[in-house]
Amino acid sequence: MKRKLNILLAQLNWIVGDIENNCERMLKIFKAYTKYTDIIMFSELSLTGYPAEDLIFRMDFKNRCLTQLKRLQTISNNKTAIIVGHPWYEKKNIYNVLSFFFQGKLLIRYFKQKLLNYGVFDELRYFSTKQTYCVVNFKNYRIGTIISEDICYNKCIDVLKNKKTELLLTTNALPFSLHKEHYLDKLLINCCKNINAPVIYLNQVGGQDELVFDGNSKIITNNGKQIYNFARFKEQIDTISFNNLSLIKKFQKIKKTSTIANIYQALVMATKDYFNKNKFEKIILGLSGGIDSGITTTIAVDAVGQDRVQAVMMPFRYTTEASINNAKTQANLLKIEFNIISIEPIFDILITQLHTIIKNIKQESIVTENLQARCRAIILLAISNKFNSLILTTSNKSEVAVGYSTLYGDTAGGFNVLKDISKTLVFKLAKYRNTISQVIPKSIINRKPSAELSNNQFDQDTLPPYNILDQIIKGYVEKDLSENELIKLRFDKKIVQKVISLINFYEYKRRQSPIGPKITTRSFGKDRRYPITSSFNNKNR
Repeated sequence: MKRKLNILLAQLNWIVGDIENNCERMLKIFKAYTKYTDIIMFSELSLTGYPAEDLIFRMDFKNRCLTQLKRLQTISNNKTAIIVGHPWYEKKNIYNVLSFFFQGKLLIRYFKQKLLNYGVFDELRYFSTKQTYCVVNFKNYRIGTIISEDICYNKCIDVLKNKKTELLLTTNALPFSLHKEHYLDKLLINCCKNINAPVIYLNQVGGQDELVFDGNSKIITNNGKQIYNFARFKEQIDTISFNNLSLIKKFQKIKKTSTIANIYQALVMATKDYFNKNKFEKIILGLSGGIDSGITTTIAVDAVGQDRVQAVMMPFRYTTEASINNAKTQANLLKIEFNIISIEPIFDILITQLHTIIKNIKQESIVTENLQARCRAIILLAISNKFNSLILTTSNKSEVAVGYSTLYGDTAGGFNVLKDISKTLVFKLAKYRNTISQVIPKSIINRKPSAELSNNQFDQDTLPPYNILDQIIKGYVEKDLSENELIKLRFDKKIVQKVISLINFYEYKRRQSPIGPKITTRSFGKDRRYPITSSFNNKNR
């Protein structure tokens, strides 16, 4: 018996809460491809966008979702089925489900069983579970459906195997992180081998607040061989054609990209989507002539275009000519709007007004250093108000970890592109971006890092060398290593104690800083939730 099956995979960038427009996109795709397609497949919770967080609990959200769901069910016809992810409401319970519509009817509905409840995932807060194992006869194929990490749930795999699944379709909303792909590929390969059937893995793409979804949908054969993968960080629609269980279309694998390239693309997509989805008109940031603002400005231009990026150099008496020239040079290379506004007059006025309360305020101190950063914030915030601009802050993960920033100063903004990027990784990203085109002057990459808030000041006067600091931060923050465990790794005891003390103390500052895209296994934000007030590391206990 001849069997042919065409499955269209829609790897798309959904907008959370934009239920009607998400549905319209699905309907347009259906109308365009229904003549040539048997199944049109959309990703996990694609109707509502993922993650919708506490919007899920709203009654008006539920009603809008159900209204659009009926439209999708109705449009399915005798030729083409629709697979869509959405929340489903039954009495007091809410479920993460996949609905398979065909001929205007619900053919099957799969309920997600392995709810993710670690790191950035809070699915147990929103969803309940229900055991429903779905294998359906569709056009002479035994098709199984599953959601996300249910592919590693033994009960699901056993049912799929016992029901003689010939083809498994899995919908997903798994965000990018440095080690995700190895972990995911292992799950998919094990699943294929266990059920002895090919797996089609469909993931979403796009930036959503702290999360970045990389797409990278793929097909894996029953022997665990990956035969095709979609693009990373791009929308893509493609049709997978089967004759029996042999692919008719011969796909060429998309070439693997380097880790640094993937990180850079993730940062660009995160910035672009945060900018577009929140309807900003421009991006503005302070361009200091240093490496952090240099790479952030470059990412901004790659994300939204040179015409919508404005950089402002805000010099003070400690700002070197080299910094001003570096900023000018890079702005010219990027062809962006560039302004120079001195903070000297603003600073002097504030000093004059404060001197009656703070004695000897003119002397260099933490007060005058922070005041400089806050003068710069005032300028950027005013311009942002006038032109509906998104302010990008430029603190990297190393600085964010140890509080090497000014609250309401250089932390004042809407989005921190480098929040999960260590200082050592910042340099690697800058060098990588220059392999595409030379937009970050070598004088910026080669200069000694400095905040230039006091005379002849350098970062390493206050902080350990970044190659040491970043390793300790990774061990303590990302791997949960203790002080003793870090010391056993031959890090200096005093340095370890100092870094841990700074990380713990500056939780209050991080809590008030802008969000930024998650890249590593643990970022600062929803991924790491520590109390501000805590005596956990009090040595007297």
